[in-house]
Order: sequence, then C-alpha cells, then structure tokens
Amino acid sequence: MASDNDQKSPNTLNASPTKSFFVQMLTRDIELEDAILDLLDNCIDGIQRTINDNHSSDKPYENFRAKITFSNESFTIEDNCGGIPINVAQNYAFRMGRPNNNVDNDLYTIGTYGIGMKRSIFKMGQASEVISKTETDSFKVTISPEWLTNDLDWTLPLEIIETPLNNNGTLIKITNLYPNIINAFSSEQSTLHNSLVSKISHYYSYIIHKGFTVSINEVKVTPQPLNLLWDGEDQIGNKNTIAPYLYETEKDGVEIKLAIGFYRATASEEEVNDEMAGNRRSSEAAGWTIVCNDRVVLYCDKTRLTGWGEAAVPSYHPQFIAISGVVYFRSPDARKLPITTTKRGIDASSDIYLSVKDFMREGLKTFTSYTNKWKANPVEEKERVEKAQPVAPNEIFSKIPDEKWAKVRKNTGGRKYVPSLPTPESQNGEVSKKNIKFSRPAKEIKVVAEYLFEDSERDPSEVGNECFEKVLREANQ
Repeated sequence: MASDNDQKSPNTLNASPTKSFFVQMLTRDIELEDAILDLLDNCIDGIQRTINDNHSSDKPYENFRAKITFSNESFTIEDNCGGIPINVAQNYAFRMGRPNNNVDNDLYTIGTYGIGMKRSIFKMGQASEVISKTETDSFKVTISPEWLTNDLDWTLPLEIIETPLNNNGTLIKITNLYPNIINAFSSEQSTLHNSLVSKISHYYSYIIHKGFTVSINEVKVTPQPLNLLWDGEDQIGNKNTIAPYLYETEKDGVEIKLAIGFYRATASEEEVNDEMAGNRRSSEAAGWTIVCNDRVVLYCDKTRLTGWGEAAVPSYHPQFIAISGVVYFRSPDARKLPITTTKRGIDASSDIYLSVKDFMREGLKTFTSYTNKWKANPVEEKERVEKAQPVAPNEIFSKIPDEKWAKVRKNTGGRKYVPSLPTPESQNGEVSKKNIKFSRPAKEIKVVAEYLFEDSERDPSEVGNECFEKVLREANQ
C-alpha cells in the first residue's frame, strides 16, 4: 500500500481505509457485555469444530468450559474448546470480514460477518494476544498499539510456538485497556459482573443445560431453566391434557422447532395485582425465547415482535405470567437465521421468521384462551396444572406419537401438535362455577392461614377457598 508521500498519478485518489476508522465504526454500536458474549460465541464455534456437529447425546457440550477473568488491568477468556485450526487463523479468523470460501462456512454458528472476535478486542483495549492450541498446531498472534496506528501494514505476526495451554483451546488476553473499560472492570464495582452473570445465565442457558461450563472471576454461572409442564406420555390425546403446543418443519435448509405452554401454574388474582403494582417479578420467565444454533438470541420477549397484541392475540398482561414459549432455528448457514448483526435480537422482517410467527400466534391464543376460561376457578386450575411435570421442550417432540400430529399444508408446511387442554365444568353452555371475591387485611389472612394450614405464607386464594370448603362441609352435615 502506497504512503501519502508516494508519487501518485494525477488521475487516481487514495481510497485506502484507516484502522482507526475500522476500530471506531466496529465498536461504537456494541455494548461491552455483548462484546464479551461475542468472545464466548467463539468458544462455542470451537466446540462445533471439535464434535463435528455430533448432537446425538443429551450433553454434547459436556466437559467443555470457558473461563472469563477481568480486572482493571486486563481481560482474559480461556477455553478448552478445541482451538482455532491454523488454516482458519491464516485465512479467516483475523480478517476484517468473512470470505465466501472460508472453511467454517458449514459451521453451526451465529456469526455472519466475521467481525466478532476483532470487534470485541478493539472494544476493550489497544493490545492483545491470542494463543491457540489444536491437536496438530499451536500459535500466537499479537496485536500491538503500534499495529493499530499503522495504516500501511494490515498483516499480523503469527508465531508457531510451544503452547503454555494445558488443553486444546484458545486464550485471549487484552491489555492497554481504555479508561471506560478500566472503570467497568474495576473490582470496586460489581454491576458489570452481576449483569454479565445474568446475561450468560439467560443467553447461554440452552448450551449450559447441555453440559457447557462458564465461570466469571471464579464464579460459576447457573443457567435459567427452559422447561414446560407436561402430564406425560400416558396422557397424550386425552381431553384434559396439560401439554405444550408444538410445531416443527424444515425450510430452505433451516430446521425449525416451536414449543409453547405453561412453565408454572397460572397466576392468582393476588399475583396479578402485585405484578401490576410492581411488587413482584413473577413474569421474568414468561414470553418467547428464540434460540439460533443453540444460542439464545432473544429472551422472554412479551411484545409485538413475538406476536403479542396482534392478529387477535391479546397484549401481554400479568394474568399470562405462566405462559412461556421457545423457537429453535438451526442451520449450518448462519446467513439464513433470523438474527440481527448484534446476535442478540431477531430480524422481524426475515421471511423465515414471519412464516413461523403465524404458529407462534396460534400457540399463544391456545394458552391465553385457556387462561381466560379458568379465571373464575383459580384453585381447581392450579391443582390440575401442578400435577404436570417440568420437561425440557426439545425432549417432548420425540415423545408424541406420529398419529397425534396434524400435517400443515399451508405456509412453511411441517406438522403441529395441539393439546386438548382441560376446560371448566359447564351446564347449558355456561360455566357452573362463580367467583367469590373479597379483601381482608394481609395480617389477618396470615393468621387464618396459620390456623388452617400451619403455614402463614399460603396464597390468599388458597386461604379463601379453604375457608369456604370448611364452612360448606359444616353446612352439609
């Protein structure tokens, strides 16, 4: 590349890029936490190369781990996920973009542009080392502050080394941190640590449940559960089945699975009121979760983005806190997945997402309708739902017999399973039960709860129901 002082033809202009431009443009729209998650995604890509997409076991990520450590001096992420093959390092991993013919094009990743690792490094500091070990090679790549300011040379030094790593994997260490990053990493502040633990427990819950281990400053991350209630195989086809609505298909090389149902008993009136008043956080696990190539890219969304409040589906309300759904997209071509460039959101205009959204709304209507029907019978409904067991959604698909599935001929095709949910008892087409509603001081409810159940923390609806049952038994004597 010619320097500014070199003789130029009067008919040409210097249009070469500067590194400062790339650094500023790549990093300005990504948050620090998302930059760290990008590096964690690289660990998962290493596992995918190692296991060669062997997902036959329930725990394909078992024994793989990533260790994140940060302080006001440096950031480090170390994994045992197989390492970066040297041909990937030479031809793709350190380039500013993803070439069309790169060897990872058939990897089950969520990276589409080939900028994740570089963007994360540039976001945090001006110097870094990447050390990687595979079965056959070990190397080190160094990015220095001088390299970042030299627009004439875009090549990076790659050293073949005797690796200090004990396992096949990758170590990335970033130093010369920027002042705002030093402030965020300061040991005196726990905000970033807690927020990062929370994000990873949500966005990597599916992979952690499948065996992957993540720690942050020696704290092991515990995944959030992704379970739905199910009566079991012996109840399939019954008219009083608590089970999820399921849909599965394949479109344009993308495998799609959808499950929505209850993850807990429906909300009592007291819970709804408390939720509306902001006194509880019962709805954190409600809503839609979207998983692309095993990574959660949208967690528990309750907006129109996932079908709430449109096409005859009611808007989200605390009375629906028991409803949870998950959609799995899987493809070796990440460009076909309906994700945004940040990898933490859904492209709402994606054709494949819009086609699946019809079934998301149908599933929502199945369970919002059920919830509305049972509003007048909360105690009985709770007893029914609590008999069901929490099961990982992806495990239920194989348990439904073929004859219980309905073939879908429109839209994306595929098949669906619609459960026959319980309905309240009725007479002449009307619900035979009516709701009794009254309020009492909370301290008096606790006294009665202790008297009836020897448990002062019982739900007020249970206390009221037991009071009525007790009087009814005496009245019928």
